[in-house]
Amino acid sequence: MVSIDHVAHKILTYLPYVLVLIDLRYEGVTCGRDGSVDNHMEMGKKLLAAGQLADALSHFHAAVDGDPKNYMAYYRRATVFLAMGKSKSALPDLSKLKSNPSDKEEREAHSQLTKSDEIQRLVAQARSSFNDQEYVTAAAQLDTVIETCVWDVASREMRAECFIHMGEMGKAISDLKAASKLKSDNTQAFYKLSTIYYDLGDHEMSLNEVRECLKLDPDHKQCYSHYKQVKKLNKQIHSAEELMQEQRYEEAVSKYEAVMVTEPKVHHFSVLAKERICHGLTQGQKASRAISVCSEVLHWNPENVNVLKDRAEAYVQEEQYEEAIKDYETAAKHSENDRQIKEGLERAQRLLKQSQRRDYYKILGVKRTAQKKEIIKAYRKLAQQWHPDNYQDAEEKKKAEKKFIDIAQAKEVLTDPEKRTKFDHGEDPLDPESQQGHHHQHFHGGFQGFNPFGSGPFNFKFNFN
Repeated sequence: MVSIDHVAHKILTYLPYVLVLIDLRYEGVTCGRDGSVDNHMEMGKKLLAAGQLADALSHFHAAVDGDPKNYMAYYRRATVFLAMGKSKSALPDLSKLKSNPSDKEEREAHSQLTKSDEIQRLVAQARSSFNDQEYVTAAAQLDTVIETCVWDVASREMRAECFIHMGEMGKAISDLKAASKLKSDNTQAFYKLSTIYYDLGDHEMSLNEVRECLKLDPDHKQCYSHYKQVKKLNKQIHSAEELMQEQRYEEAVSKYEAVMVTEPKVHHFSVLAKERICHGLTQGQKASRAISVCSEVLHWNPENVNVLKDRAEAYVQEEQYEEAIKDYETAAKHSENDRQIKEGLERAQRLLKQSQRRDYYKILGVKRTAQKKEIIKAYRKLAQQWHPDNYQDAEEKKKAEKKFIDIAQAKEVLTDPEKRTKFDHGEDPLDPESQQGHHHQHFHGGFQGFNPFGSGPFNFKFNFN
């Protein structure tokens, strides 16, 4: 027969691994407990599973007080003490093992110890695999350990390191979050969580986690140094977005350029900054530069819908309508129900069709972004150049008359906000085919043009027939 003192001694040796096994061994044992004790046990289990150790401990205290003979309550309370790093507090509860075991209980205890030996062996193998940089093997071995010893912090932290080396950051985050709850002062888990989020480009979550580290230890050197970096970057990004919202695009672009200086090494932040610079340049009518920056981002991620839309708009500003159509069509494949893409594509298609006909901007030789003052200045210059009175030859006069009318119509459309908006959206407000039933000006019979130089009307007559 196995000595119970020997059993207890081995259990204390394998304390982190045997607790859960003992926990399972007593599952279902009532020990004469009443409904109140059952409730405390159930609540304690739920809180323990959620990592809320202090609250779980309170319920197990109440369960022990309610039923001092309840072995399950002692073992669960010991589990919580151990998870909190209070092994000395766990020992009195574990001493309950010495209470007159039957032969069957001794055999079961021996079986549990055999299992604990197996877990200990797996932990040793996992550490050896980890040291040999065989991270996939180590992670698989630790899976088996953690399935039984759910609250073993060291195993979770080692598996998290395996996941980091394997590039499975989501799984690493899950293990580290559990470790940060299971060990009450786990500053290192919070620090690693913060650095992982930072490397993934999530500055908000990185800042949250490093703050948790500093709550536990305000003087933690790694956390404090990292905190200063994340806080600075976070502030720059927020400031840049506020400038975007205020339509101060040039300043927003400068702020995102500062982000790349603050953090030049993390690829995710470089991509974020350039994506937003692409947007700011497009909105700020800096089309040529926008196309260059947007193209750089799309080289990294050809399916970035927001950047495809921004580059398409920049192409429209540059009157490269076919390129704009390609970008909108590519974006539509990845975001079928995006109304902005649909409207942008239709507009680019109209503008392409329009460019193959009459273009009032080209007639006056101004850009689509030209202000009213620039348009009037261009109109006056061209009106003087193409005034029909300047030409004596009949053919040349006829050509000048047509040109002069085009110039006058271009000025009419581009200096009228409503007509210009229609034209910018691919409609010609002076074209009967484009404007069904829309009233527009016709030149016929004679023409008495406004003198663009302020010295009265031009008095000339000519026949358009």
